[in-house]
Amino acid sequence: MIIRKRLTAGVCVLLATLAAGLGTALPAAADEPPTAASPKVELVLDVSGSMRTRDIDGESRISAAKQAFNDVLDAVPEEVELGIRTLGADYPGDDRKVGCKDTKQLYPVGPLDRTEAKTAVGTLAPTGWTPIGPALLGAADDLEGGDATRRIVLITDGEDTCGPLDPCEVARDIAARGIHLVIDTLGLVPNAKIRQQLTCIAEATGGTYTAVQHTDELSGRVTQLVDRAAEPVVTPVATEGAANCSAAPALEAGLYTDRQEIGKHRWYRVDVLPGQELRASVSVGADRAVNNDYGILLRAVTTHGREIVRGSESGTGRTDAVSAGLRYPRPEQDDADISDGDVKPAAESVCLELSNSFSAPASVKTTPGMPVELTVDLVKSPDEAADTAAFGLGRGWWLLGVMVLAGLIAGLLFGWISRWRVAVWRTN
Repeated sequence: MIIRKRLTAGVCVLLATLAAGLGTALPAAADEPPTAASPKVELVLDVSGSMRTRDIDGESRISAAKQAFNDVLDAVPEEVELGIRTLGADYPGDDRKVGCKDTKQLYPVGPLDRTEAKTAVGTLAPTGWTPIGPALLGAADDLEGGDATRRIVLITDGEDTCGPLDPCEVARDIAARGIHLVIDTLGLVPNAKIRQQLTCIAEATGGTYTAVQHTDELSGRVTQLVDRAAEPVVTPVATEGAANCSAAPALEAGLYTDRQEIGKHRWYRVDVLPGQELRASVSVGADRAVNNDYGILLRAVTTHGREIVRGSESGTGRTDAVSAGLRYPRPEQDDADISDGDVKPAAESVCLELSNSFSAPASVKTTPGMPVELTVDLVKSPDEAADTAAFGLGRGWWLLGVMVLAGLIAGLLFGWISRWRVAVWRTN
């Protein structure tokens, strides 16, 4: 009897202890932040009959697309839910009504089984029509639900062949739903009409258009877009550059958009503290028919007009965007440079000048200007800068003087050795 009472008491104590432990554990679990929803991406691939054409690195367009898909599937981040949809993959006939419904989901949006997805892509063969509009509507439905970021990546080699359903209007309707879905487009043929349609689709949802003509370019760009879906969404801030440094808008670290007319300059201003490094990059999109051979120049200039450092890039008409960047680190301010009354070190106003060398036929409109994307970042300056970007030729003429002095010494040594060899030759 005594044993039973002791057992009962022990069980009660054990249950009370467990209840107390659960009581303290549950509130802690409730305080944990909710897990972020996984970003969703759907790749939409054109498998129409024209994808048989062999003009990408000596292979057919569909072969290049399959190779690119295999590379992309190997590199998809674990947190991304990915799906694949096709258009023009099943119906080989001439019935327009049937051909314009030829789109289906090849692999459902969800956690990725790389082997299964690659096997599904490997079975594709170029077949039918190019119903881009219906494929975009289907992809938008595939990505419905949840609060995660959503992205459609469309890869095609031609225009939509299923009007009057305009894919550009479809993209606008998708954007009007307010579901924060971005459509990026990649064109495999550098055709003006194709570029116009795919650019319109992308811009309607805040996406990008890229023309690609090589397998590695396709792999790299699609991988970049899938990776971007996993990154925190950064909303660009619209700004308007000035015509000169004194009137330039002051920018902080962030992502900015603007428009620049052909042959015009845009100025922006950034305050850089001692011990900070300014990193700026800019991309200008050729969203119209411009002439080949162009370039952009991004310069960091003091308010007095002295150039600090520059970055430039040129193009030959094979891409639809050109980018350039620069770095400008400021050294830490010495204690001796700070007076007793100064607590905060003075910032240096650095002006960023963007110029371009685009040209276009007289029939091409110059307004609005070409789209500009400007990224400004301020990070800790390196303690020991080991490259020329950390100095900049414009930070004084000392580096140019060192180069001249080195050249002079080298010339004197070469002349002395040459005279010595001639003297020896004459003697012998």
